[in-house]
Amino acid sequence: MAKRRDPNSAHYIDNKEFLVKISEYREKRIEAEECGEPKPQVTNYLGECFVKIANHLAYKSNFVNYTFRDEMILDGIENCLTYMDNFNPEKSKNPFAYFTQITYYAFIRRIQKEKRQMETKFKYIKSLDIEQILEQSDGETHTNEYLSYMRNIIEQAEADNAKADEANKNKKVIKRRPKYLDEKIKAEEAAAKEKEEKGQPKDQLFDWLLVRHYI
Repeated sequence: MAKRRDPNSAHYIDNKEFLVKISEYREKRIEAEECGEPKPQVTNYLGECFVKIANHLAYKSNFVNYTFRDEMILDGIENCLTYMDNFNPEKSKNPFAYFTQITYYAFIRRIQKEKRQMETKFKYIKSLDIEQILEQSDGETHTNEYLSYMRNIIEQAEADNAKADEANKNKKVIKRRPKYLDEKIKAEEAAAKEKEEKGQPKDQLFDWLLVRHYI
């Protein structure tokens, strides 16, 4: 009797099929560029692979406790779409590992960004004299309730972050990306930042997500 595949296992994506499909897309993209035509649309299969990778990685013990997990997942999908053209089957036959690393680093960047923003908010709120505000409120119930709510939010967020940090304390961290990725990723990150500053939309990500009803 054939053993049933666990959908939560590391083999939720067929790496051989993944390699075939992304190689086919690469050939079509190169052909389109040579003919001066627009890039082909990312196939549903490839998009679903990126979604699966991001979702499964987000529920690993390293990341599952973060409250902004949905943002991490979207960042991972976006980065996979942004850097998919850099995957070269002549240099690697393992697209699953390639895109898992891209997603991993997208998660790390989101965690760092969220922590910086939360620290700024917490410092500002903590700098307020809450007790004085309560005294000046003349006992207004709605004001007291709101300030109590804000205080609870801060305490809960700090507890969640501490829990996540503690869970990650002894986790193995990937030290580096594949060498051939570094220069291309730096160049494309700069280009993406420049595009974002000019207010240009990230067409491919949002077009694909809208079509597939993920946002």
